[in-house]
Amino acid sequence: MSERISREELVKIYNIEITFFDSLEEAGLLKTETENDVKYLLYEELPALERFANWHYDLDVNLPGLEVIHHLLEKMERLSQENRRLMRLSTYFMEE
Repeated sequence: MSERISREELVKIYNIEITFFDSLEEAGLLKTETENDVKYLLYEELPALERFANWHYDLDVNLPGLEVIHHLLEKMERLSQENRRLMRLSTYFMEE
């Protein structure tokens, strides 16, 4: 079983609203597991939760803004990976 933490514990630890957590989940920004009617967040999702909480509570970014930022960062990461792949290919062909 993966390491995880309950939604209720997260709300207390990070001092966030449970509705904020639920909104992130409903928007597909966080992936949770449910067992015995208790929602859990995998530890690997914690950095995303921290980022979203910081942007929302510290910078006043609303949920649609969080979604836009998240999708833009994902797109940038995909483009960066594609750029690295193309650079490796060009290096390969230049050596021949």
